Amino acid sequence: MIRTLQCAISVLWLNSKVNMNSENVNSVIEAIEKDDRWDNGELGRDEQFVTVSNNTSEQQAALDEALELQIISIRLPIGLIEDLKFIAEVNGLKHQTLMRQVLARFADMEKKTMQKKAANRQIALRKAG
Repeated sequence: MIRTLQCAISVLWLNSKVNMNSENVNSVIEAIEKDDRWDNGELGRDEQFVTVSNNTSEQQAALDEALELQIISIRLPIGLIEDLKFIAEVNGLKHQTLMRQVLARFADMEKKTMQKKAANRQIALRKAG
């Protein structure tokens, strides 16, 4: 979440300096996410570079749409977080990236399971009728 927030702040700042479309915003976000200087603190932690964004609500909405992310807060057991961090490190990922992937995989499989159950109910109803 911190990396996403840092990325969003950077894009907001850049967007306030130039008029960007959603394609350009996505390119900037991808470049920022690949840059480890955010994670090691080389970028984004110096107060001299912090400014209040003057983005319009339209610009903010465009950025939110381009990111396709929503910040949430969730309480997880410390052991689970440590396990996810370890798994992410072994796979060369950031732990928040892994968490997004895990949740996306679960949601996809759960939807498929629900669809399969609904299809089986339809088949059972046809056979019974």
